[in-house]
Amino acid sequence: MTDYIEQKIPKHIRNQIRLNYKIRGNNITLIEERPAFMSDEWVELDVAQFRLDQNKWKVYWRDSKNKWHFVDDIVPDEDFEKQLKIVDTDNRGLFWG
Repeated sequence: MTDYIEQKIPKHIRNQIRLNYKIRGNNITLIEERPAFMSDEWVELDVAQFRLDQNKWKVYWRDSKNKWHFVDDIVPDEDFEKQLKIVDTDNRGLFWG
């Protein structure tokens, strides 16, 4: 994840947008961070969550009520990088706003 984040956001705009991630148990949450309006604080927006279940990574998206939903047309896969690439390309705007 660290390499992905380093490559995704060019250094010259990291004062405007950052990517981060959190690991909790078998879950990895990809997070977008932006500066809060009129503040020095940063706001975190959850992009996607990857959950390891029976040795396969499942992908989830978060709704406006902060509830996670399994993306049933992304087939669970043992290859985490493959799942990350699917989220990264996001052809339908489910993850990236």
